Amino acid sequence: MSVEFPCLSFRQPYAGLVLNGVKTVETRWRPVLSELECQSMAIHIAQRDWEGGDWATVLTTLGWSGAQIDALLESGERFGRGVVAGLVEVGVTWQCPAVLQEEDLQEWEKAALLFGLEEKHLTRLSNPHWLVEPLFCHGNKDIWTVQIPTHLLPSTYPTT
Repeated sequence: MSVEFPCLSFRQPYAGLVLNGVKTVETRWRPVLSELECQSMAIHIAQRDWEGGDWATVLTTLGWSGAQIDALLESGERFGRGVVAGLVEVGVTWQCPAVLQEEDLQEWEKAALLFGLEEKHLTRLSNPHWLVEPLFCHGNKDIWTVQIPTHLLPSTYPTT
C-alpha cells in the first residue's frame, strides 16, 4: 500500500534544513507551491548542492556555532542524495514586496535562510517529518508526484 504526494526537489543543504525544521519559508521566482496550500508535500533531495552560502551566514547571525551547523548538515545528509526523504506541510504563499520594512524582511530572511527576497514568492513550510527510510528515485523539475509506501511513513504521520 502507498500514498501519493506532490513532490519537489531541493538541493542540499536546503532539503535537510527544511526537514530539520530550520528553514520554514521556501522561496521561488514563481508561485509554484501556491496550489499545494494546506497539503502535505514530499521532499526530494537532489544530487547537486545549492551554490551560495547565505544559509550559513543567516545561521551564524542567529547564533549557531560552527559545530551546531556541522551537526545540522550531517543530519541533513543521513539519507544521501537522489531520494525522497520526508514530508512537510505547505502553507500560504505570498509575494515579497519590492520595498518593505526592514524588520519584516529580516524575519523572512531568517525563516528562508536566504537574502534578497524582494519580489520572490514565499511559502510557509511546517511540520516536517523524515521518512523511516529513504525512497530512491530520480527528481524532476517543478512539482511532480511520488508514491510513498506506507511502511516508510513515520508513525507520527497521519495517513487518513
